[in-house]
Amino acid sequence: MTKAPTTIEMLDRLVAFDTVSANSNLDCIDFIRGYLAGHGVASRITHDETGQKANLYATIGPDDRPGVALSGHVDVVPVAGQAWTGDPFRLRRENGRLIGRGTSDMKGFVAAILAAVPAFKARDLKRPIHLCITYDEEVGCHGARRLAADLAMLPVRPEMVIVGEPSSMKPIIGHKGKVSAFCTVEGLAGHSAHPDRAVNALEIGVDIVAFLNAQGRRIRAEGPFDPAFDPPWTSVHTGTFHSGTALNIVPHRAEFVFEYRNIPGHDAFALLDEVRAYAEAVLLPAMRAVHPAAAINIETRPALAPMALPRGHALADLVRGLTGANDAGHVSYGTEGGIFQEAGMASIVCGPGDIAQAHTPDEWIAESELAACDAFLIRLGDRLAA
Repeated sequence: MTKAPTTIEMLDRLVAFDTVSANSNLDCIDFIRGYLAGHGVASRITHDETGQKANLYATIGPDDRPGVALSGHVDVVPVAGQAWTGDPFRLRRENGRLIGRGTSDMKGFVAAILAAVPAFKARDLKRPIHLCITYDEEVGCHGARRLAADLAMLPVRPEMVIVGEPSSMKPIIGHKGKVSAFCTVEGLAGHSAHPDRAVNALEIGVDIVAFLNAQGRRIRAEGPFDPAFDPPWTSVHTGTFHSGTALNIVPHRAEFVFEYRNIPGHDAFALLDEVRAYAEAVLLPAMRAVHPAAAINIETRPALAPMALPRGHALADLVRGLTGANDAGHVSYGTEGGIFQEAGMASIVCGPGDIAQAHTPDEWIAESELAACDAFLIRLGDRLAA
């Protein structure tokens, strides 16, 4: 059995792996697998379709009954174009802060659960602790989707999941969902002196964006509302828009992306259907009167389900007790928790670090946050051994 590193020592190792989502995470996963094996813990590895990304699943304690899973991802967002004051993939300690890409989001939590493995092993766990380490959370939670499907095939799977996204170690029982879409408008190019003979894809795209803006204003005014969230309604957002080559050429193509961040219980796909109906009934007839091949295509990307854990659920009580928190909150960003909940596993978010530090240059986590997470995990092991 190898000696257990501290959480900070483990974080130093994890940060050194450049696991930006565009890269493979296999070296990092292989390191974790080897570390667990050194402590007598077997791992189940599953790869994506390319073979360059992998999830890791492991169980500590009895494997014939459901337990509590600790879930974290090891992919990180890019550093290109950001004003880092040092190497993003080398951990630095400055005035109680640990600086490096992924320290807050969310290698800090993964480091803490790995450092806690010897303590978990030393306890006579009556209910198991499962480790879920996933890939590509930052680009669509692809690893969590794959892992949830894999767990459904097992004879026994986790009953509860604690997702360690940065929440300053406060329990989060609800978050919004996300439905994003990519829209392309195919028109007909022409000279700007005769716009009547062309189909301006840019202007059609702007019409759709205007419809989205009106949709957003309606929701803000009429709801539905959930005061637990900030903002307390489903938000509508257009992120990028590309079209046109020159002023005297009518653009033949436009493309843009938009999203809904929906509160639990508000059907984002119904909102998307409104957009499609508007395009079909209002925009396309005039477009095709000029150019029969004109088209509007709206393709959705994998949706992220909202997470909603009842305030009095056993998992909420467990995490409140372990953290000492009197209450639990809600956030507007999404996590893997919605995916695990959708797969039938009760989920909550609670992890070290501040979400405000995620994705930033000189990303950091406070050493005190990791210490609080360490104590949380030790108490979890004690509770599951009781």
